[in-house]
Amino acid sequence: MPEHANRFAWTLGGITAISFFLLIGSGILLVQFYSPMPETANQSIRTIETEVWGGSLIRGVHFWASQAMYVSALLHMIRIFLTGSYKKPREGNWLIGVGMLGLVTFAIFTGTVLKWDQEGFEALGHNVEIGSLLGGLGFWFSPEFAGQISILLRLYGAHVVIIPGIILVLVVLHFLLVKRHRMSPHPLLPAGTSTEQAAEAEPTKPFTHHIRRLVAFGIALTGILGILAVLLPAPLGSTPVPGIEITKPPWMFWWPFTLENWFGLSAIVWGELAFFSLLAILPFVDRNPKRWWRRRPVAMGVALVLLAVLVVLTVLLAVTPTEVHL
Repeated sequence: MPEHANRFAWTLGGITAISFFLLIGSGILLVQFYSPMPETANQSIRTIETEVWGGSLIRGVHFWASQAMYVSALLHMIRIFLTGSYKKPREGNWLIGVGMLGLVTFAIFTGTVLKWDQEGFEALGHNVEIGSLLGGLGFWFSPEFAGQISILLRLYGAHVVIIPGIILVLVVLHFLLVKRHRMSPHPLLPAGTSTEQAAEAEPTKPFTHHIRRLVAFGIALTGILGILAVLLPAPLGSTPVPGIEITKPPWMFWWPFTLENWFGLSAIVWGELAFFSLLAILPFVDRNPKRWWRRRPVAMGVALVLLAVLVVLTVLLAVTPTEVHL
């Protein structure tokens, strides 16, 4: 491993993977006691927190690990963008990362619904309505898709099997492509003869050294998540009441919900589609061979505008009273 790969910013991908495996571990424990039926889902979580030994802590770690995975994945992609690591020959790995970010977002949505409190019920209502707007493309979110099976049970299956399974496959592909293409060169250090690899003159460390750093970060992350789980327990509202809309979604969904306030429910679809489309086409439209962010003014300008838009939309929902849409 080139020496620069052991810097903290270059280990964010590994930290994201550690968060994922913490989610799998804590999730395996939680599914032993969770009941994915509308009549009993909310109460089963209360039972986990009050009657299962360590249940509240495990659920708190699971909740905060999902936040950690989302944030570290975003920071990892920002580091890749700033250092130009998505450029040739790593375009495919960037697309895999974009896909995993979308899956993590969907996992957080399904996890919110599984609480089956007012927030989860309203989140499901939005997605059922979005599914109907999409027509045939949104068939999976229709309660009639499998009439004998509740949509909560199907989302449970997606949360614990389908989404983690796909993410695990993509993680393996991601690591294999990193192994094939090796770590991208640091943009401020001399590159190798191909300009796509670190220079041979750069000091290197054994891969085991990199793993030791990740293990240390993983232990620290687990400790931090445990502290957060104790000090700030995972939220859980009361059983849902149909026909009202009084909650706001998790913070990572605030910006598209501001668009919904302005333009209606379909704006969520178009906003998310535009966001992920911009991420997906980035390696194919940014043909500037330079990698350091200061030498890529056009890409940085577009990125700053996008970031400003997302931040403003997020802040607006934070300070705006909840509006009824459904």
